[in-house]
Amino acid sequence: MLDMDQYTIGQLAKAAGVGVETIRYYQRRELLPVPEVACGFRTYPASLVERIRFIKRAQELGFSLDEIANLLMLEDANDKHAIREVAQERLLQVQTKLADLHRMEDMLTQLIQQCASSTQQAQCPIIQALGSDISKPA
Repeated sequence: MLDMDQYTIGQLAKAAGVGVETIRYYQRRELLPVPEVACGFRTYPASLVERIRFIKRAQELGFSLDEIANLLMLEDANDKHAIREVAQERLLQVQTKLADLHRMEDMLTQLIQQCASSTQQAQCPIIQALGSDISKPA
């Protein structure tokens, strides 16, 4: 019987809400340790559940696995300043993406309104705008 603070890989996967292959992949990427074999199988500390959840949540926020590995390394070194800088950089990327999405929203809204008010004989403004060569000066 396993200690309550130790899991098999299957138990760890279930507790963290991921598949066994996800854990193995994270191990190959060196995001999770590969424990030694003891009594014929590997056991994993319960603390890895939190680490796996962190990895999944960081991915949801758009961090790459390389960036996550960097964040984990910084956390292990207790470098909160560097962690804040990485998070600030991600925030700036998100803000830039949001601004791009707002511009796209505005353009599509305008094109839809133009299409609704155009005559049947005229080419649809949506098709016309998206098909035009935007590199040509107006």
